[in-house]
Amino acid sequence: MAIEVGLRERKKQQTRQAIFDTARRLFAERRFEDVTVAEIARAADVSEVTVFNYFPTKEDLFYGGMQFFEEDLLEAVRSRPRGESAVKAFRRRLLQGTEALGSKERVAAITQAGETVAASPSLVAREREIVERYTRRLAELLAGDTRSDPGDVEPMAAAGPRRRRQSSDSPRLRAPGTRPGRLRGQTLTSERLSARL
Repeated sequence: MAIEVGLRERKKQQTRQAIFDTARRLFAERRFEDVTVAEIARAADVSEVTVFNYFPTKEDLFYGGMQFFEEDLLEAVRSRPRGESAVKAFRRRLLQGTEALGSKERVAAITQAGETVAASPSLVAREREIVERYTRRLAELLAGDTRSDPGDVEPMAAAGPRRRRQSSDSPRLRAPGTRPGRLRGQTLTSERLSARL
């Protein structure tokens, strides 16, 4: 039975990868806005329902690998050695594999991804949602570490071990590296260019 579950899971991963690769190819050939989910389904030889089972929105097809990378960043912070700051753990994970980003092919892909996002209001909006979700989850993680309310976490709290907010001003939360443009450069780019989902 375990073998059967393993095979089923592998088939699902293969289907997801095939849909994602097909969408990425079509988005590269034409503007994101001009590609329909029906076209992606036909090109991937699956039904539209199957596409939506794996990717709830067309924007999720574009940002297919970003959720994995978000989980990876959170895990780097969650599993950091005792006494290491969250910022250091976050930075270490972001810098892994950056040497591979210097090739001409990857620079071209990075540029194209940035242009695609900039030209699509729906992708810009989806990127903001992803950033907000990631920021909220990181705030909850850091708040758990400091035994404080997630709304009390501020950027410098992540830099030092177990520091708490002293000011009574209303809190402003900004997790490290979460501006949409920076996230696009660090997260979307790195993950879209890797084969991992």
